[in-house]
Amino acid sequence: MLEMDFGRRSASYYEILGVGFDSSAEEIRRAYRKLAMRWHPDKWARNPSLLGEAKLRFQQIQEAYSVLSDQSKRTLYDAGMYDPEEEEQEGFSDFVQEMVTLMAKVKREVCSDPSCNLAGGGVRAYGQSEVLMAGFSGI
Repeated sequence: MLEMDFGRRSASYYEILGVGFDSSAEEIRRAYRKLAMRWHPDKWARNPSLLGEAKLRFQQIQEAYSVLSDQSKRTLYDAGMYDPEEEEQEGFSDFVQEMVTLMAKVKREVCSDPSCNLAGGGVRAYGQSEVLMAGFSGI
């Protein structure tokens, strides 16, 4: 059972829904529906001592789902560039998605530079976020 501190703001949307970073849209939808049914405030109306917690959890579950179910928002969120206060991010999310797609094609890089993280060079595999940031920082 998913038990976590929903009161802290640093919980990732993936943690809130109890899904992995690589979850499909269907897995995210199923997790959302299950949690929304469990924490819907109407279900807790007869227990006023837990109603406040239920409202908070339900709000966080809805926020997480609204971002992770929207591919543009999810792309920005995964890249660490999502700002919930800024609604007009469509053009930028298209750019980031294109960058992620291009960089994903180059997930593995032959590293011959001695400063490479692997001792003596070799092949290094990058995660999606690391690949994206490598494109910006020149790693």
